[in-house]
Amino acid sequence: MKQQNAIQLFEDKKVRTLWDEEHEKWYISFIDVVAILTQSNDANAYWRKLKQRLKEEGNETVTNCQGLKMLAADGKMRMTDVADTEQLFRLIQSIPSPKAEPFKL
Repeated sequence: MKQQNAIQLFEDKKVRTLWDEEHEKWYISFIDVVAILTQSNDANAYWRKLKQRLKEEGNETVTNCQGLKMLAADGKMRMTDVADTEQLFRLIQSIPSPKAEPFKL
């Protein structure tokens, strides 16, 4: 599987992305998206709680999320939850944020 890491910007904030050539899909770090939309001090904790709540509701989008290694802030490759664009749109709808619509665009 050939992959290419990239950084995208939204309002000057970094969003880690990964292009999977084999599946012809972009994967986006959902924790980066959560950090932007919620402005939470701990985006990881927010995502863990949201993921738990969505699983309890039977949301299959969360079940189908996968983890991929992406470059972390400390310069190391670390596992992070990612979503393809379709999953990302569904998950964004679960976060009450005025930035959700601009982010989707």
